[in-house]
Amino acid sequence: MKFEIKLQNHFWFWGVYFLLNFLRWGAYFNDYGYSFKSNLIEFALHIPLVYFNLFVLVPKYVLKKKYYHYALGLLLSLMVVYLLKTGMTYYIISENIWPEANRDYQPFEINHIVAVCIGELYVLAMASSVYLTLTWLKERDRNRALREEQFKIKLKYLKNQIQPHFFFNTLNNLYALSLESSDKVPDVIIKLSKLMEYVLYDIEGTKFVPLINEIDYIQNYIEIEKLRFENVEVNINIESNIDDIKVPPLLFISLLENAFKHGGYNNDKLKIKINCKIVDDFLHFEIINNFVLSPSINNPKGIGLANTKKRLKLIFKNNFALEHQVKFNYYIIQLQIPIYNED
Repeated sequence: MKFEIKLQNHFWFWGVYFLLNFLRWGAYFNDYGYSFKSNLIEFALHIPLVYFNLFVLVPKYVLKKKYYHYALGLLLSLMVVYLLKTGMTYYIISENIWPEANRDYQPFEINHIVAVCIGELYVLAMASSVYLTLTWLKERDRNRALREEQFKIKLKYLKNQIQPHFFFNTLNNLYALSLESSDKVPDVIIKLSKLMEYVLYDIEGTKFVPLINEIDYIQNYIEIEKLRFENVEVNINIESNIDDIKVPPLLFISLLENAFKHGGYNNDKLKIKINCKIVDDFLHFEIINNFVLSPSINNPKGIGLANTKKRLKLIFKNNFALEHQVKFNYYIIQLQIPIYNED
């Protein structure tokens, strides 16, 4: 159990509490001199009792669930405080040890013992409650900041995994073209450099990017894939105004990679359709591709889709939907995420 409230705040708390108590009892007895002296004695005992409870009794017994030991320790502490308070009041201030009562009390009378102990418990409970509440708020903020930092680290890790994954696939494409001595290689290099610029610089350190930029990125990727696939037809259908919409960067590329990777296998005429629209504050993103049935399609080895699901979970918690289905020889994957508007 760790407490890190600034020392000056302790002085402020006890100073204000002493002042209020001094004014209260001074007005009650119409004797501020007596109130000042009696409060000096009381606070000289209140303060050690409170910190002894917080730093010794609570960590040693309460946090270890030794409640009987705690109760015994607290009871003994109250007895010590009672003896000290009664003795100092009697010998330093007045023989009337309980002036607020309606008669003179002698030390060790049961009513006086009960009154003093309950008063100490009241101070102990109030001061400890304030102290523990402030500490809990501080720890809560610290834990929240720690969770946010862990979230950023994990998200960056997943994002960094996606980038090498994509470039690895693209370099494989480039290598295949170079083996054929294709004149398409220069075009691939130029388009790849644009993609790398977007990934390495344009989206660096950003949590959300304009959807329009992501669509442009997807189109550049499609152009690269078209250089590799001889017969591929891709249609992008945007049904809503997306000018001000932002999305997490590189969220859709894994879905598109999946369509090319598995849809293009042994497929003489690959067809891919991308639909994008806004419905009820949600972005609906859909990719449909035809495919030729093959055992390898059922066993994808890439990490792209798995990382996409992890990123969605981290960013949107459970407020998203990622579904896929097969209809005849068409594979359909649908993603729904809440929109992030610049306004």
